Amino acid sequence: MPSGYLPIFIFLLVAIAFPVVAIMAGKLIRPSAPSVTKLEAYECGIKAASDSRGRYTVRFYIIAILFVIFDVETVFLFPWAVRYRALGWFGVAEVAVFLAILIVGYIWAYKKGAFEWV
Repeated sequence: MPSGYLPIFIFLLVAIAFPVVAIMAGKLIRPSAPSVTKLEAYECGIKAASDSRGRYTVRFYIIAILFVIFDVETVFLFPWAVRYRALGWFGVAEVAVFLAILIVGYIWAYKKGAFEWV
């Protein structure tokens, strides 16, 4: 075995052992006194009105997915901002096209009614 891989294996061993040892130490040290009150879903002092596994409408998931998609797309502006001076007017034109496509996507989602909660 080449000696160059030894630090990688040591790091891997430490990376696996640290969380395992920490969880086992926590389980041994922490107090454990379960009761009916502690095992309830909420410990705020108010009895739960219903089961916490209610149904959500599909609109909630659509808005969440749209947020993630558009948020990830705007992250692509960061590398452009870092290299702004080196890219010159070509970079400005590329970002203008990118933002135009992003805005068209926003308008399309708005026209489809994806941002309405009702």
